[in-house]
Amino acid sequence: MDGLQLRGRIMPASNATFLADLDGREVVYKPVAGERPLWDFPDGTLADREVASYLVAEATGWGLVPRTWLGDGPHGPGMLQEWQVVDETQEAVTLVPTGAEPDGFLAVFEGLDEYDRDVTLVHEDGTALRRLAVLDVLINNADRKGGHVLAMADGRRLGVDHGVTLHHEPKLRTVLWGWAGLPLTDEERLVVDRVLAAVRGDLGTALAAHLTDLELHALERRAERLLAHGVLPHPSGGWPSIPWPPF
Repeated sequence: MDGLQLRGRIMPASNATFLADLDGREVVYKPVAGERPLWDFPDGTLADREVASYLVAEATGWGLVPRTWLGDGPHGPGMLQEWQVVDETQEAVTLVPTGAEPDGFLAVFEGLDEYDRDVTLVHEDGTALRRLAVLDVLINNADRKGGHVLAMADGRRLGVDHGVTLHHEPKLRTVLWGWAGLPLTDEERLVVDRVLAAVRGDLGTALAAHLTDLELHALERRAERLLAHGVLPHPSGGWPSIPWPPF
């Protein structure tokens, strides 16, 4: 892609990640050549999983993931995603002193910080962030860190860094457990049902270019289970439920 001009490398990141300019737009560029092999995600590429997650997010109609696509750059093919300018005065996920959880936030877990002080990880109790939690269940997100949630000035909460998603085995690992066990809202049920129908149709065809058949069928089963159980899941206990580090 002739128009892609690198502006700098984004640090820290476990895989090669660049801020670039494309036809006057700022984009994130993650070349496949810069992906670190993962033993537990041996199939496909992280770039394909990022694009597949975006396609599922688009099917929700909630606008949860910045536009994401495959393209070429100076380091070869990779993922391109529209850069977002966040509102740094807002925090959707944060650590607070234990016992000082702010109103409107849900506690997820307690621990100690680097100075051995008691702290609690909390996240907002709001519709915008909860929608992201529903998406994470659908895409089986194995790495929803606090830093992967973008707080936008208009109140939207966007998710990024979806390279380890959509595995066929249960791998949900997230900091957004505050709604575990709570029933789906009517809107959430409608959206999950719509995604399920899409996976069985045109969305499934589009995802087949990025996922294995097993992974595609697993996505369909997760949507079916979510509708059948009607609640947001608890940690399964068979897999670390919190990404580390959590931010």
